[in-house]
Amino acid sequence: MPDDHLETTVEVTVTRDFTRSWRRNLPGQAFLVVIAGPRLGHRVVLAETDLDIGRGASCGLQLDADSVSRQHACIRWDGSAHHVVDLKSTNGTYVNEVRITDHLLSDGDRVQIGKVLLKYLTGANIESAYHEEVQRLMRYDGLTGIHNKSHFDETFHNVVWRARVDPSPTSLIVFDLDFFKRINDTHGHTAGDAVLRQVAAVVAGVLPPGVVFARVGGEEFAIVAQNLGLAQAYQLAEHARRAVEATAFEFDGRQIPVTLSLGVAERLPTDATPDAFYGRADAQLYQAKGSGRNRVC
Repeated sequence: MPDDHLETTVEVTVTRDFTRSWRRNLPGQAFLVVIAGPRLGHRVVLAETDLDIGRGASCGLQLDADSVSRQHACIRWDGSAHHVVDLKSTNGTYVNEVRITDHLLSDGDRVQIGKVLLKYLTGANIESAYHEEVQRLMRYDGLTGIHNKSHFDETFHNVVWRARVDPSPTSLIVFDLDFFKRINDTHGHTAGDAVLRQVAAVVAGVLPPGVVFARVGGEEFAIVAQNLGLAQAYQLAEHARRAVEATAFEFDGRQIPVTLSLGVAERLPTDATPDAFYGRADAQLYQAKGSGRNRVC
């Protein structure tokens, strides 16, 4: 499976490491939790020991992805805290989107190893924090922080079926990033992930309360807007398009221009199923892409 699709996994597998015993508040006690990529929801218990991370079979945390080096990074204990150290990996190791060679970890730090995103948890209540994180992953996309496809599918179906007996309008906006493959090919997949996060934040910032905003594919997003007719939804989509076009997206000191193509549809009585409704919005997205991109149809 291509790395581009790994972070879209929505099935969360809760795993426990019973090979290490631990006590609450033990010095050095911490977890690494996979929040995007293969082994989503998996945790590794850290203590006063080192942990190698990579694609190689000898690594304590083995991540089977082409973007991960065989010996990619190491979590090291210095006697009082954990550090993440890059092992001269091909694609680099990032903490909170900053490339590092040796970084002191703090609770909540996001560590990116190739296309895999990890979260570092520590403190007095890390068992509770871990379970909260797993619950969050069931509804939210670990990469962008907005709702995931599983939550979108459930909500969208409920909204559409309810709309059959509710005269209020319901509109759908679907969009994706123009030439996203070019961003990955030119700047690297880690930069592409950073752009996805930043685009999601920009769009979320212009949306009114009550809409459902979700990542539904690699670079594809959807917005369900109840009580908005087609004209209002079009204006909302145009507002999001302009906001992204005007933003200077950056990664590793480089500016990356980004534009969106968006498709908008209002639910019609003839939409017999949620898939029929989604298909009309998706067709408008492809019309926007086919007619020059960076536009709303």
